[in-house]
Amino acid sequence: MRTFLKVISYLFHPIFIPVMATVGFFLVTPRLYELNFKIDVAITISIFTIFIPILLFILLKRFKLIDSIFVKDVSQRKIPLYVYVLVLFLIITKVITKSIFAELYDFFLATLIATIVCLTLVLFRIKASMHMMGMSGLVMFLIALSITYQVNITFALSVLILMIGLVGTSRLFLKAHTFVELIIGFFIGWIPQLLVMYDWL
Repeated sequence: MRTFLKVISYLFHPIFIPVMATVGFFLVTPRLYELNFKIDVAITISIFTIFIPILLFILLKRFKLIDSIFVKDVSQRKIPLYVYVLVLFLIITKVITKSIFAELYDFFLATLIATIVCLTLVLFRIKASMHMMGMSGLVMFLIALSITYQVNITFALSVLILMIGLVGTSRLFLKAHTFVELIIGFFIGWIPQLLVMYDWL
């Protein structure tokens, strides 16, 4: 059971959520984007949100500034969050433009807002679950997309909602978070997505 829940924590780590949202956007939206264009965007997002953070985690761990990729100690979260805020800012200013990807742009904007909230809480030594932040944000984004384009993705949403439960269970089982930290993370991810979606619903 421990191995299974640890795998869930790795698979749904916050650094993978932006790529999942990007792929979900291209699958749901009826807009006609060329396949090569969609691949290029997904790869670019992967470089910014997966490879750069992984390289940062390796460097920080090497210099003993963090214990693991999950960054359990609240005091160790400042540098990764500062860098992630910068990465998200670069994405919405240089990669995802509002005119071409209105909904996806708002997803990243909401994620940036949520990350800044997490960083602010860290400064007060409050550790919100970024796993839950990422998952709840992703689900809210896909719900809004399905409503906007009238696309039935009930099965995919059901699976993701189940994953939210599994991710929460894994974080509790591994003693990475308390129940309160999971709830805080859930609402930090969910509310910004809910607020920005009024821009395009």
